[in-house]
Amino acid sequence: MKKYTFLTLFIVISITIMQAQTKVLFIGDSITDGNWGNSCGMPTPSDERSHWDMNHIYGSGYMYLCAAHYQGNYPEQEYEFFNRGISGNTLADLQTRWQKDVLEINPDVLSILIGTNDVSQFLDKNQDDASFDFDKWEATYRQLLSEARNQNPDLKLIICAPFVANTGNMRKSDNFMIRKAMIAQCDAITKQIAKDYQAIYVPFNELFTQLLKEQPTSKDTYWIWDGIHPTPAGHKRMADMWVAATNSALSAASLQH
Repeated sequence: MKKYTFLTLFIVISITIMQAQTKVLFIGDSITDGNWGNSCGMPTPSDERSHWDMNHIYGSGYMYLCAAHYQGNYPEQEYEFFNRGISGNTLADLQTRWQKDVLEINPDVLSILIGTNDVSQFLDKNQDDASFDFDKWEATYRQLLSEARNQNPDLKLIICAPFVANTGNMRKSDNFMIRKAMIAQCDAITKQIAKDYQAIYVPFNELFTQLLKEQPTSKDTYWIWDGIHPTPAGHKRMADMWVAATNSALSAASLQH
């Protein structure tokens, strides 16, 4: 009888461990998207993409490299990664799909990179930043984080800074300085939010400023090819920064299981 009880307990514990894998979710726009789920570069909703084809499950960007790092180096942890970036998305778009693409997945670690499309879409309709509602943008950001934290008080948050560079076709823009100032304001907001929510802040804006200044190349498109989207070289440096910043968070999330 004791032997049967021990065996039953062992099976229950084993099943619990198998089910309690650490889930790491990335959400954002095209920089995160990377054509995951073989979306052919279109802003396809998450439920219309392939979730079984492992050739394309993470896309081709920094998110893929981060997942490859943790899953390749720590197989015993059996980390589960989810890409929920969608090309063209703004913060309002994230809000629309937050229930399906965040709360229903219920991650242990949530990484967010958003902002560049908010600025781009606004500037497409306006000549300056005078009427952009930064207060509303911040309030929406905080609301989404609070919803996720209310569902999972132990949720580890990774907030990434949006960025822009005067490279490639961006040099043809006549409002780059306005765009740069608006992105800088978004960066300041996200940095304060990260502090208030005790989140990890990943300063991608500082990364590319440093790369463009300290590691110039013969082509200004080496790190960011159009002023917004990183090249493979840029994505590699993003992944390196993300991994360095989040090692402690992923370790802590794993221990909770």
